[in-house]
Amino acid sequence: MSKVAVITGGAQGIGKGIAERLGNDGFNIVINDMNIDLAQETVEEFKKNNIDAIAVEGNVAKQEDQFDLVKKAVDKFGSVDVFINNAGIDQVEAVEDITPDNLDKIFNVNVYGTVYGTQAAAKQMKEQENGGKIINACSIAGKTAFELLGAYSATKFAVHGLTQVSAKELAQFNIKVNAYCPGIVGTSMWDRIDKGMVEYKGLKEGEAWQEQVNGIPLERSQTPEDVANLVSYLASSDADYMTGQAINIDGGIEVH
Repeated sequence: MSKVAVITGGAQGIGKGIAERLGNDGFNIVINDMNIDLAQETVEEFKKNNIDAIAVEGNVAKQEDQFDLVKKAVDKFGSVDVFINNAGIDQVEAVEDITPDNLDKIFNVNVYGTVYGTQAAAKQMKEQENGGKIINACSIAGKTAFELLGAYSATKFAVHGLTQVSAKELAQFNIKVNAYCPGIVGTSMWDRIDKGMVEYKGLKEGEAWQEQVNGIPLERSQTPEDVANLVSYLASSDADYMTGQAINIDGGIEVH
């Protein structure tokens, strides 16, 4: 029987790239997104490529939606073998300008969403004979702070810590927890970051993006497929002895 992977924020960008790769790896796919129409379009696209998938609407910042997501995945496919806390949002603001509303918004999605997804996945995986894998979206901004991304970096530092704690607590149940840390990915999120940095720094559109790309040793921005390649490994049996890790996939920006 095929294994089952759940991807939050899986209708576009990095999430879609991960979902497609895991589908091609042989997983049944559950795409969770607030934009159910886009999620359904992605599912139909996958089905044309012989990937068995369903779409589930939900808000990761609501605990009940995360548990409902896992229930629907199990009702359809029988298990949840891999759960990917991919959904996330960005903010570009100087620390002095961060408002309470914006702080609540980004922590609700990036941090609370990761906690709730982990809770829902772990509950199901404890009931399964072979446990499972939880894979979190961290970032190189979860290891090194970036100017004007203070709130975003704070959430990703939190995800980094949650990954380590969850790995230690859930290891006894054969549940592995790891994270992927992308760098500069050419998606709509970085379009928004570029726009925000333009406003703060007085640059022209695209200049902030190009500044970041110019700092990549491999001399190109990364694609969702680059990230998906790492997640494919983390989701596979080849990574069965790995847990508690947050792995950079950034073209060499952060070399330790």
